[in-house]
Amino acid sequence: RDVAVIISDTHGRALRRGQINVAIGVAGIKAIRDRRNERDLFGYTLRIKQTAIADELCSAAELVMGQADEGIPAAIIRGYQYERNEDSTAKNLIWPREKALFL
Repeated sequence: RDVAVIISDTHGRALRRGQINVAIGVAGIKAIRDRRNERDLFGYTLRIKQTAIADELCSAAELVMGQADEGIPAAIIRGYQYERNEDSTAKNLIWPREKALFL
């Protein structure tokens, strides 16, 4: 069986209330799905869409794991069709310093 592993931690977001879980470690899964130049349901070309798959999965897992006294250290996500990738890392999710908006 192919198994991907994502390690997460709590993260605050600029201009948003609340915190979410984001990926700080990724193995066996492509961290970002680049959808640029694909077509949407209405035939428009996507120009900037890059989905942070690893972060999205971490946020979903947090709803099960909790952040306080739940005592659930891991979540298993089944049925998600993901792109396997041994070269992708959580660093792929971070903007280069020269493109960062909030520095």
